[in-house]
Amino acid sequence: MKLLIVDRDGTILVEPPVDYQIDSIAKTDFVPGAISGMKALSTLGYQLVMASNQDGLGASSFPMEDFLPPQEMMLKVLASEGVHFDDILIDPTMPEENAPTRKPGTGMFGKYMDGAYDLAGSFVIGDRLTDVMLAKNLGARAILLQAPEKAAEPLAEKALTDVCALCTTSWSEIAEYLRRTTRVATTERNTRETQIRVTVDLDGRMPSSISTGLRFFDHMLDQIAHHGGLSLQVQCNGDLDVDEHHTIEDVAIALGDTLREALGDKRGIERYGFALPMDECKALVLLDLGGRIDFDWDVNFTREYVGDTPTEMFRHFFYSLCAALRCNLHISARGDNNHHLIEGVFKAFARSLRAAMHRQPFNYDLPSSKGVL
Repeated sequence: MKLLIVDRDGTILVEPPVDYQIDSIAKTDFVPGAISGMKALSTLGYQLVMASNQDGLGASSFPMEDFLPPQEMMLKVLASEGVHFDDILIDPTMPEENAPTRKPGTGMFGKYMDGAYDLAGSFVIGDRLTDVMLAKNLGARAILLQAPEKAAEPLAEKALTDVCALCTTSWSEIAEYLRRTTRVATTERNTRETQIRVTVDLDGRMPSSISTGLRFFDHMLDQIAHHGGLSLQVQCNGDLDVDEHHTIEDVAIALGDTLREALGDKRGIERYGFALPMDECKALVLLDLGGRIDFDWDVNFTREYVGDTPTEMFRHFFYSLCAALRCNLHISARGDNNHHLIEGVFKAFARSLRAAMHRQPFNYDLPSSKGVL
């Protein structure tokens, strides 16, 4: 489980400039974009934790009855947009106490540091350097709600530049940045016949590298990466001394599993996808990422091999991929040159996948009248 640890004052609520204390409804204003930004973050599968330093909370200078009305109003407004915190952590100590529970100390976060949480994949969102320092202390990354030009020098002075994944004053930019990070997945599949690792970034932000031991098959997988607009890393060590079957089948299964995981809950994607010509060939690929499995194949080859890859395995590759990805996949192609024929199929599949997985910015709707995919 990954965490999003979100600061309150200055991040969700505007921090008053004089006493820095939100102790009345009149002093309770949301940071611009915070409500819509938090709504977007709540759809990404992170566990949401609010963590805040509230100096002297409970003392006569800041009684609990002054703190609660703004806090409860904020939670009510966010809840009306579907935002619910899984945990709320508040440290009431003063700065001079140097309490281990005060951010950037990790004393409030002990239950998240037992190894059960993916802290390396988690983020701390806040408006102060102490939030970035907290991320460093937790082994997480930070998003700093400050202008980059203002934050650059202080981050460098505190050796925090590498910890801070993003500096911005825009909540919408925060939401879209974190949304993109969820479209990456890795699958390791190890059997007696094959050892496979597949990584996919649907937004194409890393280099692709493919090695299966079958050069023509590598060439075809590269078509998926290049024409699909995604990053694809495939490493397979298979029993090619037996034959090519296990390598091609297991790569297909691992690729389908990884694509399905990277798509996540599929909010905002187009869902459907299309076709293209390849010289004298034409290839038609119909794709629906709707979660149901149906496969149809209408491609006839006149050669047993193309390069070092048996043509009979192409149908099995796409069938195995379809089953693992849980999609409707219908493929037909016609042509005279077998190399062009199968390359057209892979390219058409790549373009179909690219169209289907494309996500509209700031669209968080599921492309289904059923409300679930």
